[in-house]
Amino acid sequence: MSTVLVIAKEPVPGRVKTRLTPPFSPAEAARLAEASLADTLDVVRATPADRHVLVLAGAPGPWLPPGFQVIPQGAGGLDERLAAAFAWSARTHPGPALVVGMDTPQVTPRLLATALDFRDGAGALFGPASDGGFWALGLAAPDAELLRGVPMSVPGTGRAQRRRLTDAGLTVRDLPVLRDVDTAADALAVAAEAPDGRFAALHADLTVRGGVA
Repeated sequence: MSTVLVIAKEPVPGRVKTRLTPPFSPAEAARLAEASLADTLDVVRATPADRHVLVLAGAPGPWLPPGFQVIPQGAGGLDERLAAAFAWSARTHPGPALVVGMDTPQVTPRLLATALDFRDGAGALFGPASDGGFWALGLAAPDAELLRGVPMSVPGTGRAQRRRLTDAGLTVRDLPVLRDVDTAADALAVAAEAPDGRFAALHADLTVRGGVA
């Protein structure tokens, strides 16, 4: 029994991907966020799991594919919201849970299936991001206290989160490092890594039309 949770924001201009502006406009940044989220949801839907859940700040839109349960994000900082997602999963469905963000559209179903495989005895699976954060966290036995109080959105976030896991006595298996889409340079690199997705197609279109280098 396993759960994949995607933690995401509704792609509203001015509220998502603000670091893409400039060179992209707020509306274009929101469109890129929507494409990234849509690609991620398609990958998650193709990943073998008992539940596919969108943990959403905002309201779902036409970008939401079938097959997802939608729950609201909790209050507080990102650590509290992630903790609440794991707590909800543990309370409603026994078994391991994996949380991923909406910022890595280059992820694949095969990689996520690996992240849900705890047969090697690992207690946690950790996906580091190239900016020092993390793009995925899987727990064999979800425990909200493994996230509460971890400083988020700072260069040492990933290091602090991984230390929290090992300090709790968990064996941690590392996943490949992925690059989050935060800046225009990130968007260009990630589009090149996953050239067949919505994100890459939209990025190419906006770049050509807007002259973004």
